[in-house]
Amino acid sequence: MAQDQHPVRFSVQYPDRDLDRVTTAFRLFTAIPIAIVLGAVSGAVWTYQYDPARDAVVATSVGAGGLLVFGPLLMILFRQKYPRWWFDWNLNLLRFSNRVGAYLALMDDRYPSTDEEQSVRLDFPYPDARRDLNRWLPLVKWFLAIPHYFVLAVLWIGAVLSVIIAWFAILFTGRYPRGLFDYVEGVFRWGIRVTAYAFVMATDRYPPFRLRP
Repeated sequence: MAQDQHPVRFSVQYPDRDLDRVTTAFRLFTAIPIAIVLGAVSGAVWTYQYDPARDAVVATSVGAGGLLVFGPLLMILFRQKYPRWWFDWNLNLLRFSNRVGAYLALMDDRYPSTDEEQSVRLDFPYPDARRDLNRWLPLVKWFLAIPHYFVLAVLWIGAVLSVIIAWFAILFTGRYPRGLFDYVEGVFRWGIRVTAYAFVMATDRYPPFRLRP
């Protein structure tokens, strides 16, 4: 691996073709079913029901799973171990969520698959917790990543504006402007590296402040 190559690798294949203008126009609506599925496996789906006995609306979570953060933190801290199936769950959930994210960002007009990679590539190596991970860092990684939170907040505003511009461009030309595509891809990549470092704890390599690979 090259000296400056980050272990978290992310890319979205640029669609060098005319994109579907109809599904692009109604992307927020066509994405609803897969967004519900994603919410169900990430613990983010809630139901609301009126309870006349309490005269109140009761919210009930119907999701399960989500990124495993606290469990791996404890295992690395006390056992210097990262169970492989926990790691695989986190990696595959991130892959799935980013396929949905790329679809919402208009980067691909193929409907997101729950298991196939499609145009989104995300990978990072399984760490040997005893050899590759500092057992104490998980306690402070979320804090060390604070500068990235502020930068990403600004970058995501730019990404949303880029997607809006790309929406009009696709409707009129059928193409996603390459410069905007590369920028949005870079913001995705930056955010994933921060997540892998601070919350998934897949690497101790501090995320670089850059959009490029």
